[in-house]
Amino acid sequence: MMRRCCKSGYACLLLLFLGACAPISQDLGNTTDVSACAGEVIQPPVGLVEVMDTELRQAAEGEPGKGKLCKAKIFLVQMPVSVYRIWDSAWPDRARGNWWTLNYPAGSRDSYRQAEAICPEWSGLDRLIVCTVKVGTRVAIGPGQSADCANGLSYAPSAENQVYIPNDSRNQQIFVENCSSGAPWPDADP
Repeated sequence: MMRRCCKSGYACLLLLFLGACAPISQDLGNTTDVSACAGEVIQPPVGLVEVMDTELRQAAEGEPGKGKLCKAKIFLVQMPVSVYRIWDSAWPDRARGNWWTLNYPAGSRDSYRQAEAICPEWSGLDRLIVCTVKVGTRVAIGPGQSADCANGLSYAPSAENQVYIPNDSRNQQIFVENCSSGAPWPDADP
């Protein structure tokens, strides 16, 4: 009997020890369901270094159906990086908004809207602006979250990575510079 007790005691100790050594990977600050994401955070371009910033990540990530990013990593800009934004000319104060891409936008308005999960009521998507992100800025990068639009239209989570820049034009906090004037986009819908 004593021998059986010792064997199970050793087994219990071994399990306890192994459990204590197991990595804890749960991020208690993460409020989104990353299991439903369609893609991964891309390898950032040269000039961006990953850092921790829970507040910025939480501002960039959104719940399913609400848009924003499905999951994000935060990067510190150490060298100017070009970013692209399609915006709505009916709202000129939003030209330097929060949502950008690292790649020049191509295709039709509808294909871009679907790839980036942008509801029609959020933007008319008719102007393109190109800027560089200021050195020292922190940005969030990640695949897009799903979006449920006002007219019953919805977009699935997107594998396309977007860049969230915490611009706030109302408070004169703009983290982009050297911007183009804002060209019509696209030249013509196919």
